Amino acid sequence: MEQILLQVGGLTKRYPGFALDGVSFSVPGGSIMGFVGENGAGKTTTLKLILDELPRDGGTVKIFGLDNRERGSELRAQIGVVFDDCHFHEMFTPAEVGTVLRGCYKTWDDGLYRSLLRRFGLPEKGKKLKEFSRGMTMKLGVAAALAHRPRLLLLDEATSGLDPIVRDEVLELLQEFVCDEEHAILFSSHITEDLEKIADYITFLHKGRVVFSEPKDALLYDWGVIRCGRADLARIGREDIAAVKSGAFETRVLVKDREAAARKYRGLVVDRTSIEEIMVLYGRGEER
Repeated sequence: MEQILLQVGGLTKRYPGFALDGVSFSVPGGSIMGFVGENGAGKTTTLKLILDELPRDGGTVKIFGLDNRERGSELRAQIGVVFDDCHFHEMFTPAEVGTVLRGCYKTWDDGLYRSLLRRFGLPEKGKKLKEFSRGMTMKLGVAAALAHRPRLLLLDEATSGLDPIVRDEVLELLQEFVCDEEHAILFSSHITEDLEKIADYITFLHKGRVVFSEPKDALLYDWGVIRCGRADLARIGREDIAAVKSGAFETRVLVKDREAAARKYRGLVVDRTSIEEIMVLYGRGEER
């Protein structure tokens, strides 16, 4: 039976001018959930609510089946976190970061930490974090998050600032992390190419609401885009349109069943789509 390691239900947080509104999704063990949305959609707020760093106005968060507020400290010890800004003091060396974290986590593994530093080409000593590039800082964050052997990883732009070779190495490491049913990752990223490589599911957050939470393969292989002229739009039934965006030279219509649309609307081109294109069509498309 599939084990759900992270379950978010009806999560709500209100700010002046913005609300996270009834966000729900679940992350099974052995999987990577890609968490996408435009800037300001509420992704980082959701991550902070999962970590119980903000008071929520409604909804539930269960981690390993336990409420994140009732068993907070116990659960946080089993969660690895990499945000897009560095939380380590700039005067520390990686070795000193390890010394501090060793005192914070009972499960801290010095051997694993050193191994990850070597794998990422990071020096243990002799170089302070203030001398690190953004890419080096992000690699250190990933190493530190994994070295206390968490069951759940929360990543916020963890591959941002990395060159393609190192990004691929980090993605490979993340896939290794979820190779059994005991681990899972929630990966917030604007680099949709990375998510297309490694994610099992995609949750799309738009203006504080979940638009969809779907298996990645369904989005890439079942969904499609009809590329047509504005006049052809009238041929397409409203029930088949997930989103539509018209430009000066082309109208793009997002459909959830590419093959059925190709059979139904003969003469129109129905292409495969991408996560990025789906986001753009939903985010900048026309109201239907």
